[in-house]
Amino acid sequence: MRYYMGLDNGGTTTKAAIYDEAGREVGVASRETAMLTPRPGWTERDMEEMWRANCGVIRDVLEKTGVAPKDVAALAVCGHGKGLYLWGKDGRPARNGIISTDNRAYAYPVKWRADGTEARAFKLSCQHVMACQPVALLAWMKDNEPEVMDSIQWVFECKDYVRFRLTGEARAEITDYSGANLVNLHTRQYDDELLDCFGLKGIRDALPPLCNSLDIAGHVTEEAAALCGLLPGTPVAGGMFDIDACAIAVNVLDPRNICMIAGTWSINEYLRKTPVTDGRVQMNSLFALPEYYLIEESSPTSAGNNEWFVKTLLPEVREAAGSGIYDTLNAWVESIPPEEFVPIFHPFLMASNVHPNAKGSFIGLNVSHTRAHMARSVYEGIVYCHRWHLEKLLATCETPPECVRLAGGAAKSRVWTQMFADILGLPVETVDANETGALGCAIAAAAATSGEGIEAAARRMSPVGRRVDPDPKAARAYEPRYQLYKRLIECLDPVWDEMQRAVEGN
Repeated sequence: MRYYMGLDNGGTTTKAAIYDEAGREVGVASRETAMLTPRPGWTERDMEEMWRANCGVIRDVLEKTGVAPKDVAALAVCGHGKGLYLWGKDGRPARNGIISTDNRAYAYPVKWRADGTEARAFKLSCQHVMACQPVALLAWMKDNEPEVMDSIQWVFECKDYVRFRLTGEARAEITDYSGANLVNLHTRQYDDELLDCFGLKGIRDALPPLCNSLDIAGHVTEEAAALCGLLPGTPVAGGMFDIDACAIAVNVLDPRNICMIAGTWSINEYLRKTPVTDGRVQMNSLFALPEYYLIEESSPTSAGNNEWFVKTLLPEVREAAGSGIYDTLNAWVESIPPEEFVPIFHPFLMASNVHPNAKGSFIGLNVSHTRAHMARSVYEGIVYCHRWHLEKLLATCETPPECVRLAGGAAKSRVWTQMFADILGLPVETVDANETGALGCAIAAAAATSGEGIEAAARRMSPVGRRVDPDPKAARAYEPRYQLYKRLIECLDPVWDEMQRAVEGN
């Protein structure tokens, strides 16, 4: 029996999963890595701890499943996009890795929009600039940590760093780097003019050679094998940006369906044969299928907010419920009908999609509200934010989508999935997979080593699960609250810069 392994590196959790040739999950292992917050708005991780976590979950899943290392035909890695992982000339991490929720460089996109830099770069990269992209973080580093800039050997994205540690070969997989404002989407190559827009021509030699998702980008080294338990020489595919992996796992392989991922980030995306070049969407990048571009609207405003709510406001409930905490939360939310008013929640605890300094908020709390009302408020606010992104995507779709394919934590909740259908006004389909990122990687590993196309591998390994249709009555109840959600965003817009100055002590 041949097995395929997927590694998924999120903002705080590292997972390894093993799948058989039919896409059945044989086992999964996970470990948390600490999110370091040395200053407000900064989110980092220890890169050595992250590497040890990857080795640990590989060992754990092999031991848990009993799968022999010789039967692992290949693996691939995905991870969060954006952020920054720097490898030093001394053969060690140059500094802590920077996670995609980091907002330290918020002033750079603002400045670049004002002085025309973003417009010049957009003609090449087809992307607006985000504070968490490598270009903004590197510009910040150039001004604030010049000694780090001088020490860089390789500029990595999250999963490319992990693959480098596994194989010893530095590669830059195209789906990630094309979403980082580092690649000219027309030529599919690095571009000195693009780097010059951001004042970053000095890092050109530190950008690894580009590779594709299905390329064999190296093999597990003797050193890595001793740490993780795989056999030396095991093939490692290029892998992909985690949002590409999730799209593959939920069988979004053509323009007919929208892929929506409710994880730390609100990811909303569809495939198109040409990029959207008029600036109406946030991001175009190259997809794992080379004939398609991935059209993306995203922000760190999704289910990560729910994690905060559980950990911060429900500690004793979490302790009592253990692994059943989300069943408890779902029951709370379901106990309150859609017609009942709950506070408006803006899911901007980590960052925002409306203002670089916007903060999270509950608006409309009164003495009658319980934590169950607040839980429903969090669920609703997260879906409203997804809809805000979806509306921008729909304005650029050449044909209306048939449905939304939903992945991430929300897809495991029946009540939350129904809420997505009701608020979005589209049918929602989920896939019977616990770990969509890891499954997408396993599909890529299978396609890279079996000779079949990724479409065939996905059809074989990823059956679509249940379908949920919108409830018209519930949709009518949500609509005025969604309009209120947007109106409150407009009302609060003038205060955020003043609040940021207060946060920074200015």
